[in-house]
Amino acid sequence: MKKLIAVSGSDSDDGSLTEFALKAAEEVGYCIAKKGGVLICGGRGGIMESASKGAKKGGGLTVGILPGSKEEANEFIDIAIPTYLGYFRNYILMSSADAIIGIAGRWGTLNEISFALNIDKPVIILKGSGGWVDILSDKELLKKFERKPYIAQSTKEAVELAFKVSS
Repeated sequence: MKKLIAVSGSDSDDGSLTEFALKAAEEVGYCIAKKGGVLICGGRGGIMESASKGAKKGGGLTVGILPGSKEEANEFIDIAIPTYLGYFRNYILMSSADAIIGIAGRWGTLNEISFALNIDKPVIILKGSGGWVDILSDKELLKKFERKPYIAQSTKEAVELAFKVSS
């Protein structure tokens, strides 16, 4: 059975996403596809769109679990699942994934990472990509918590970890 690897990250187009984060998301999507995984995400813009674009470049399948209608899906989504649940769809997305890779992100990304850790899903965060992911890569902060994300230094390491630690 194919691994379902989620990519979590901001859909922001307010300028808060760096070129590095968007390029990293595209590379992660590409690597997931090349390893035979299925990319699942929130299906919208920003990090989700970049990861989906990369997965398509790698010949992969993309699934978007959308907060609203199918029309919200970015152009690289193969299977759009409308939930009409808003942020509550984050639980569906995280519980469906075998592993989660966090890139940059704002409150929605933090919400997804929190859900995933609380249900014992492996979470890999890409250090240096910005937002909550960089905050969560602080080892001093993580000492206080029982469940911790894995910290990857590169896109390839993030994808390798996702496949290695996924159920």
